[in-house]
Amino acid sequence: MVSRPTRTETPVGGQAPLAERRRPRTLAEFQGQAHLLAEGKPLWHAITADRLHSMVLWGPPGSGKTTLARLIAGHSGSAFIRLSAVLAGVKDVRDAVAEAQRRRQAEGRGTILFIDEVHRFNKAQQDAFLPHVEDGTFLFIGATTENPSFELNNALLSRARVYLLKPLTAAEIRTILEAALGDPERGLGRLGLRLTDGACSRLATAAAGDARRGLNLLELAADLAPGSQIDEAVVAEVITGPVALFDKGGDLFYEQISALHKSVRGSAPDAALYWLARMIEGGCDPRYIARRIVRMASEDIGNADPRALGLALNAWEVQQRLGHPEGELALAQAVVYLACAAKSNAVYRAWNAARADARGTSAAEVPIHLRNAPTALMKELGHGRTYRYAHDEPEGYAAGEDYFPAELGPRCYYEPVDRGLEIRIGEKLAHLRELDRNAARTPPKG
Repeated sequence: MVSRPTRTETPVGGQAPLAERRRPRTLAEFQGQAHLLAEGKPLWHAITADRLHSMVLWGPPGSGKTTLARLIAGHSGSAFIRLSAVLAGVKDVRDAVAEAQRRRQAEGRGTILFIDEVHRFNKAQQDAFLPHVEDGTFLFIGATTENPSFELNNALLSRARVYLLKPLTAAEIRTILEAALGDPERGLGRLGLRLTDGACSRLATAAAGDARRGLNLLELAADLAPGSQIDEAVVAEVITGPVALFDKGGDLFYEQISALHKSVRGSAPDAALYWLARMIEGGCDPRYIARRIVRMASEDIGNADPRALGLALNAWEVQQRLGHPEGELALAQAVVYLACAAKSNAVYRAWNAARADARGTSAAEVPIHLRNAPTALMKELGHGRTYRYAHDEPEGYAAGEDYFPAELGPRCYYEPVDRGLEIRIGEKLAHLRELDRNAARTPPKG
């Protein structure tokens, strides 16, 4: 067995975690975000030409937001003040403003104010530093995992450019892991460890686009490796829990349920199963997914295949009765059926149109022939007098009858599509409308 230092022997680089020790110090060391940092790209040009501006870095955990902010400050020679929106308040912002003003007056040196998790700041906190962004007291860089257009003030967004950072690819994570393993100064190079190709691939996959997570897993694997090699067996010991990237309640949450919904709507059962599995494996509450599946059945299948709604409701009940993990098979069955079913959003469109008219005519009276007449007075007033009882009419249909308020007039909201059962429904409605037209052309008797 190869003798190597343990953590208690203080490895080279000090006691800081590997992810912190290996934080890139130059843009050349930075991995990922080529769409922003490759030569000629917008952020690369701003940094290298020293034409920096306030910005918001929006991306998932471990994509390099904090590191990039530090690199920008270092490249520009600016001082770097970091605040966490989780812990900081208005006083902390004011202190940072005072420090930046003092530095600019005494040293002529600029300051970058970096606010991590900036979406956690409320409007008052965001407003506290907005004037100082405008007058150049400091450059503002915010980092967020949430959609800035929903979480940040418009005034702040108008003064800061938003850059979208992407999760790192498995290949980029591999490069980071291999570099850390071979670095004797800031990495694990002194330990003399070898990482097998299979183990490296598993670590890169388990990192799920998060460089910090990948380095943390590598550090744990290095501690557990019995000899000079980190193999898949060692990696399996340190990978616990779900490895899928899933953010309960955040943007990634809604992106994944959106992907599931769109896969069902697009009649792609395999993709729908994949996104269902991603959400389940990532820890999403199956009851939430069940509710959304029921919605899909009405919104995207509707009357083209009414069985879809019943199957979705049954799957929800089965999941509640069986629980995890047995109940999820019923959700998978429903998702596959919905994806394969005939599609129609005719009811969805009709409902939205009807609601819009209802909002605009909330004071419209019920036509007198449609009103009930349970009292003598109501009968005297003519309530229901000219109502035509459909069951007594030819074909069970009162041709030409109008059921809308007078000020609204007849409307056609529901237009069945040419798919599934709605083909037959459309044929029937077309026949009834023809009866209405004929009734309108026939002069009244007498």
